[in-house]
Amino acid sequence: MVLSAITDSITRSLEGATAGFTGLFEPSLRLGVTGLSGAGKTVFITSLVANLLDRGRMPQLTAQTQGRIEAVVLQPQPDDTLPRFDYEAHLAALMGDTPVWPQSTRSVSELRLSFRIRPQGFLAGLTGPNRLHLDIVDYPGEWLLDLALLDKPYDRWAEETLDRIAKRPEAAGFLALARAGDAALPLEEPKAQALAAAFTLYLQTARKAGWSDLTPGRFLLPGDLAGSPVLTFAPLPKPSTVARGSLWREMERRYDAYRARVVKPFFRDHFSRIDRQIVLMDVLGAIHQGPQAVEDLRRTMADILTAFRPGANGWLTSLLGGKRVERILFAATKADHLHHHQHGKLTAIAEAMLTEARRRADFSGARTMALSMASLRTTVEDTVQRDGAALDVVRGRLMNGKQAAMHAGDLPSDPARILAPARAGAEAWLDAEYGVMAFAPARMQLKPGEGPPHIRLDRAAEFLIGDQL
Repeated sequence: MVLSAITDSITRSLEGATAGFTGLFEPSLRLGVTGLSGAGKTVFITSLVANLLDRGRMPQLTAQTQGRIEAVVLQPQPDDTLPRFDYEAHLAALMGDTPVWPQSTRSVSELRLSFRIRPQGFLAGLTGPNRLHLDIVDYPGEWLLDLALLDKPYDRWAEETLDRIAKRPEAAGFLALARAGDAALPLEEPKAQALAAAFTLYLQTARKAGWSDLTPGRFLLPGDLAGSPVLTFAPLPKPSTVARGSLWREMERRYDAYRARVVKPFFRDHFSRIDRQIVLMDVLGAIHQGPQAVEDLRRTMADILTAFRPGANGWLTSLLGGKRVERILFAATKADHLHHHQHGKLTAIAEAMLTEARRRADFSGARTMALSMASLRTTVEDTVQRDGAALDVVRGRLMNGKQAAMHAGDLPSDPARILAPARAGAEAWLDAEYGVMAFAPARMQLKPGEGPPHIRLDRAAEFLIGDQL
């Protein structure tokens, strides 16, 4: 084990050194796109790429307004073993006569954009255009959740999970099965499989109900691991004795194997190479679900962010293979479901939810920012009269094709009015009502040089990559 760890470290250092020397001539920037299921990762990447290729809607991207971006093109990605992000198919889904949302992420994929940039200052007259490669990495939100398991042994994960789901109706069937047996008894494989199947069913129903803390994530998207022992475990109450060969001990062994053979390779191969990170969060959807969903999302995001290694990347650090995330953007998505008068409130709530995590990132040297955004704008704003008073609404096409106007509710100016009852375990909002509708993409007619309509996508791009342009 020690020799293997040393060899692995040396290999990563050599890879980092090679990348460091190559980057001196044609630098590359690796952008990780993360977020839980339904937060809009696929749409974000599709709209970002389209708006970087045709930058007519990107006024907040400084290099664009200064005229220094001469060209942007799609290039073959550097990782030959990863699937290419299917940008063209996703864009076609959004741009059709009857636009539909593209398929959600189901595996890791990558896309490379290459920029030709005119230098500025003293070097402008001495050198030709610079080049920058932007490698965008997309991966399932379900897999992202597993990063929180890296520092959790089985007994802690099992205890926390059982406590957390104890009152959830979606977990009733699994909990009855888990409590009916004695985990100190010898392993019986059919029993282990039944427990894993019941726990997987809980995770699937909990995801549909809007819960966020759904580990292990590969239980929801198993791929070629389906049915293997590494996915055949579940959280169980710890008995007073845990002898070798017992059901509890075997569950612990399989959980450890899952972390070592599934989670850690994913972290090493993808997360450890990230330069910049965007974390997409459906904060508005959680508010609609209620206080418990808000607290669930806050806790889940805090757990996830502990797995990042934020900090400033120096040239020597990068050369030696010790890359750290330099910038992290926290984006509350679906801002187009609110009138712009409420966007600041949504941003403030997102910032308050992530206060602890942002402080840790800032302390370690990373730059962080939070904003509310919509990667693809699906609505238009309007004001209607209700009970003799003006009411700000948004209008759009629902998934059934009908047009509708929506007022999601008045978000509070003080985020504590959302977070305090959430932390206290309230079951419902006492003094407010919130609701959201599922809008379909609007039909678009783009002018030459324009990408899809959005809200603050240009500000997000400026924060994430603007300094490198």
